[in-house]
Amino acid sequence: MKNNNSSSAIKNHPCKKKQTTLLLLLSLLTTSLLLLRLSQNKIILITPTTTTSDSDHHQDSCLGRYIYIHNLPSRFNTDILQDCESISRPKDKISMCKYLENFGFGPMIGDAVSVDSRYSSSWYATNQFMLEVIFHEKMKRYECLTRNSSLASAFYIPYYAGLDFRRNLRRRNVAERDAAGKEMFKWLKKQPQWKGMSGKDHFLVIGRISRDFRRNPDNNSLWGTNLMLLPESQNLSFLTIERSPTSDNEFAIPYPTYFHPTSTVEIRQWQDKIKLTNRTTLFSFAGAQRPSRSQNGLVRSQVIQQCKSSSGTCTFLDCDVKANGCDDPMSLMKLFESSVFCLQPPGDSLTRRSVFDSILAGCIPVFFNQRSAHKQYSWHLPNNDGEYSVYIPVKELRNGGKSRIEEILRGIPNEKVIGLRANVIRLVPKIMYTKPNRYKPDRETLEDAFDVAMEGVIKRIEEKREKFKSN
Repeated sequence: MKNNNSSSAIKNHPCKKKQTTLLLLLSLLTTSLLLLRLSQNKIILITPTTTTSDSDHHQDSCLGRYIYIHNLPSRFNTDILQDCESISRPKDKISMCKYLENFGFGPMIGDAVSVDSRYSSSWYATNQFMLEVIFHEKMKRYECLTRNSSLASAFYIPYYAGLDFRRNLRRRNVAERDAAGKEMFKWLKKQPQWKGMSGKDHFLVIGRISRDFRRNPDNNSLWGTNLMLLPESQNLSFLTIERSPTSDNEFAIPYPTYFHPTSTVEIRQWQDKIKLTNRTTLFSFAGAQRPSRSQNGLVRSQVIQQCKSSSGTCTFLDCDVKANGCDDPMSLMKLFESSVFCLQPPGDSLTRRSVFDSILAGCIPVFFNQRSAHKQYSWHLPNNDGEYSVYIPVKELRNGGKSRIEEILRGIPNEKVIGLRANVIRLVPKIMYTKPNRYKPDRETLEDAFDVAMEGVIKRIEEKREKFKSN
């Protein structure tokens, strides 16, 4: 009994209780300090629609993929959107303000049910120059954003250069047109994130062709701005809808299409649908004439002529005739869905939004210049252009007679046509921009155009970082 009483007395001794309390306090303090340390390195997302996870799995999955978004002054992005009437032109059939709706996808197409009711909420009248807004909206919901710049693999500059270009298009004073780009870089150069690699780890997305930002001061050109010729631009990586063939810091990414699904299931259903589409037209072309004094204009004229003179195998949708509905996404998609091949001659520039609309419809693109796709979209399209398209050299077009296109396309074996179409349909996810709030189940591997672009630019910047370190 004496021993038991002694043991009980020791357990209940005031000193023993103080020791236990002290140990508990120390444990809580250590845990709090650890949590504080972790919170300093957590992923901080900038939109309320996303959530943060501090799990080891999430941290590991973002390693090497963290992106820091610069908080630019509003005059470089949101102010441009608020002044949306200034980016509309007199010839525009729809105000550009309408195209800014729905994450930059534009107005929902009310009669999309005529294509298939399952997709009626995913079709939009998307303007081909809305990429900057679309990309920014998706970037805001990117799963690996950080406000800790030391974690960032790349830095995104959300400057709407293309929309700003359009807003200042009618200004005769080139200094006024160039001003915003210079001001943007002036602001960036003051940021500590820029100073680390002088912008080599930064990227900018532009929803216009690069030629619009390469105004040559030597030939007194009045077109465009000099944004891409500024000294600071030489370190950036530019993602554009059409790159300059002589530039090594520009990377072309797809034009926006009309279809912006929410889930992988919806994408797979669309692919299944276009696999079974009855294609009654051998080849088609949707477009308008271009001045024949240019090389592109001559090629286009020959394409139109051969389509018109075909033996009933080609459908020409003349976009010079307003009543033909070239501005109606559903008219275009119905044409492409009913065609085996879609002709893609250069227009105002080498590339065309129609290339991606035709791929979306499962129509095999036919090119007449390798810079129209193959030497442009290296991240999104196969290295071997013969896997998904047909190439007809201009020389062949000129010297092969009035029905050369029809002869070439008729001569392709049916087995090869089936293989080409299957490859085109496989490309569909990689050339579309899904909704920013797209549902992604765990372990989903399907990538859209945005995902592919992010993977490409991060890899590109990592290569530049390694080179920077070695020097």
